Formats: sequence, C-alpha cells, structure tokens
Amino acid sequence: MQKVRCLSLPQKLRYCLSRDVNTKAGNFAGEQLIGALTRVAAAKNPTSTFSPIRRYSYSKETTSKTMADQKLLQATLEEGDPELADLIKKEKERQLEGLEMIASENFTSVGVLESLSSCLTNKYSEGYPGKRYYGGNEFIDCIELLAQKRGRELFNLPEDKWGVNVQPYSGSPANLAVYTGVCRPHDRIMGLDLPDGGHLTHGFFTPTKKISATSIFFESMPYKVNPETGIIDYDKLAEAAKTFRPQIIIAGISCYSRLLDYARFRQICDDVGAYLMADMAHVAGIVAAGLIPSPFEYADIVTTTTHKTLRGPRAGVIFFRKGVRSTKANGDVINYDLEERINQAVFPSLQGGPHNNAIAGIATAFKQAKSPEFKAYQTQVLKNAKTLCNGLIAKGYQVATGGTDVHLVLVDVRKAGLTGAKAEYILEEVGIACNKNTVPGDKSALNPSGIRLGTPALTTRGLVEQDIEQVVTFIDAALKLGAQAAKSAATPKLADYHKILSEDKVISGQVAELQKTVKLFSRKFLLPGLKTF
Repeated sequence: MQKVRCLSLPQKLRYCLSRDVNTKAGNFAGEQLIGALTRVAAAKNPTSTFSPIRRYSYSKETTSKTMADQKLLQATLEEGDPELADLIKKEKERQLEGLEMIASENFTSVGVLESLSSCLTNKYSEGYPGKRYYGGNEFIDCIELLAQKRGRELFNLPEDKWGVNVQPYSGSPANLAVYTGVCRPHDRIMGLDLPDGGHLTHGFFTPTKKISATSIFFESMPYKVNPETGIIDYDKLAEAAKTFRPQIIIAGISCYSRLLDYARFRQICDDVGAYLMADMAHVAGIVAAGLIPSPFEYADIVTTTTHKTLRGPRAGVIFFRKGVRSTKANGDVINYDLEERINQAVFPSLQGGPHNNAIAGIATAFKQAKSPEFKAYQTQVLKNAKTLCNGLIAKGYQVATGGTDVHLVLVDVRKAGLTGAKAEYILEEVGIACNKNTVPGDKSALNPSGIRLGTPALTTRGLVEQDIEQVVTFIDAALKLGAQAAKSAATPKLADYHKILSEDKVISGQVAELQKTVKLFSRKFLLPGLKTF
C-alpha cells in the first residue's frame, strides 16, 4: 500500500486497473478505490464538472468479450480442439502398442515435455545472453547460460577452451551454421557418402542433382566405405583429401555401426590444413555416458542433436574450440576465431529468435544425462544392440560391417528376397517402426536394399536382452511374410506388393495375427511422458 500512496492519480488508476481484474473481490476493491480517488479529485476542484471514473472494461460488451477470450485461452486441447486432441491420442496409442526401432528416435522425459509446453514459448529473444534485441530477457538469459554450462559439464569441457551454442533448431541447421560460419560460398567440404552411412547435410548429391543445401552452396566430395567390409577406407580418404584440399572434413554418421577413428581424422585434417568437424548426433548420449570414444579430444567443432540418444527435445547444439589453435615456427600464436563466426552464422545469418522452450528442454536433458541412471540406460542400449545384431545374424540375415559398436544395426535384406522399402512396409504393418536405408554397394539412395534398426527407444521403455530376443523373432516372422508376398506379387512394383499383403487372405490373416501379438507384447512396457498426450 505504501507503494500505491506514492503514485500519482493516473498511476494509481493504472495500478488499480492492473490488479485482480478477474475476481469479484478485485472488482469490488477496484471500484472502491476508483470512487475514493474520484471524490478526492472533485473535492480539490469543486467547480469542475468532474465525471465519475468508470472502468472501460466494465461495459457489458467488453466484459463479455474478455470472458470469451479467456475461456478460449484457458481451454484444454481436448476442450478447445477435440479433433486435434483425438489425433494426438491416436499417435500416443500407436507409440504404446508398437515397437519403435528407428535409430534416430527416442522417448523424452516429462521434464523435457513440461519445458516444451511452458511459458517460455511466449518470449522473443533474438540475440545472445546479455546482447538481446528485445527487453524482458532476464530469466531467458539465465536459462540459456544454464544450458551452455551443463553442456560443457556433460562432456567435461573447460570454459576457456570450448564454447557452445544451444540455439540451433535441429541438427541440420546446426551443421549448415558451421559451414556458413567457417566457409565461404563454394569452399570445399568432405563427408561420408549418404549410401555409405553418411547424412544428407554432409554434402550429398547425385550424378544429376545436388540434393542437400550443403552441396548447393558448397563444393562437396564424399569419402566412402570399403564395399567388402563396410568400414570407412581411411587411406583413400587421406589420398582424396590431399587432392581436394577441403576446408572442413566431417567425421559423422547417420547409419554406420562402427566407431569412428577420430585420431586418424585429426591426422588427415592436419595434413591438409582442414578443420575437423564431428557430427555426433547419433551417438552423443553414448559419448556422454563415457562408453565410446569422445570426439572432443580431436575435433575443432562438434555438432549434435539432442533428441536421439541424448533423449532430449528436438534441437541442435554446436560446440566449438576457443584459445590457441596452433603456433607458427617463429613462435607466433594463432587463435581460434570460431566463436564469433559460428554464433553469427546461427543468428542473424540463418535463424531468428531462438526457441526458448527447447533450450530449457536441452538444459534439463543435459542434467539427466549426467546421472548414473543415464549411464546405466546407455549401457543397456549397447547390450540390446548387440543382442539384436547377433540374433539377426543367427537367423541368417546379412548385417553391414558384420556387427555393431553403437546403438544401431544396418541389415541388408536382399538375400531375404526384399527391398528396403518392402521390408520397412511389412514391419510397419505388424507394428514395428524402422526405416529403409542404403547399404554399401547400393546404386541409388531412392531404392535402398536395407533397413536401419536401433535400440534407444525400446531401451527407454525398459526392454532388456531377453525382450530384444523376442523382438528379433517378430522381425524375422514379418520379413518372411514379406518375402512370401513379394514372391506372390504380379510384378516387383511396390503397389503389387501392397496389394498381395492386403488382399491375399492367408497372408493378410497371418499379418493381422502377428500385429496382434506385437501389440500385446509392446503394451507390457512403460511409455514415458504426460498422462494424456
């Protein structure tokens, strides 16, 4: 009240009108104060025709509109948009009843989901902590700085040696920001070829078309795996790098089941004066748990997503070195200048306002990833992947590289009488989600011969080795049904394959029975998340 007494009349009115406007008590108190102030003003100037002050929002029309708007804003999704709510419920039911084996997917925590649906989505905050283009970012700055701090702590990075940007919207924008910051247009980059297990953003193009923006704006040359072993051919990479002289060499994968030799990458980069960028999007959670080698010892730049093995929100992060890069023969020091270049590439070059709700999700995901429980989870992810791999090999399937060191398995299904697309389709028909994928030796990324399977999501739900053995049985049964349908189809076309699966009574009946079994099995395991959605 002392604060109110110090205000001028107009200020007191504004103060009053801002308080408790949606309660009866507040309305009554407001009217009382307005009436008192009106009488005081009239007493000070008796000759004036001072009209009683009336709150404009008290008109019936305005109050009605305000109440209607508040009802719209406060309605739950089920109340305000039952059509959309029903679709989301159906998707949750699909996740509950199915086996999610897409290697890049996971189930995030309640804490992350709460961050994503928080009030942080309301705030605009272009710029960086302490250097915003908008006001009101006191706590937004704190959240972003917390996410940065936790990112460095998670991967044991000293603040004076490593910077971090948590604003990229996802992994692809993070990679493009690195290229934009470090390279000039048409500078050269090298990444693992997409058919050999690389990612689109590592420079993929075909003989007739540049597919990725990376290959459009920069000149890219892929390096390859040995077609016999499926292992990266580091000798040929080194030879090609000496000829191509790239600005950046990318050590990163999208579907490669073996560990990367970061020390060899570093040596190759040093030989040609290139930056080493590690894209650890797929394996970041396993790296954080300390279960596989870390790229940070060797890389100049490290990018990652946070929604795969890190089990966080859909977002991207860039780590970059600071301090001394090299020393000349005369003793002069050359420092890294990546911080300003990469930060400016993220904003304002490529993005606008950051998604503050996602940054909060990153912060809490980083905290979770530092816990003993998270390390135990990642340990189980690797055990499950080994079980999956060995089980498929035991049933006669060909696995690329002959095994796995990480969370994924790449299966060549040609000997099973299927294409990648046909294998993916039959598995989805019985409730197992995976994705078709190229295998070493494939001629076209549009017609792949394999499927990629991963264990992070199933492990999050609590599956262990004996459960994965049952999953292998489901996969084998489904692929055998798919092979039977492929043989019965009139042509090799996908449409005829689909027709057999839906119209052949014997095959469709077996598919339906297997789907029912998979659903019953999957429902036994917990699906983390919010109760309704």
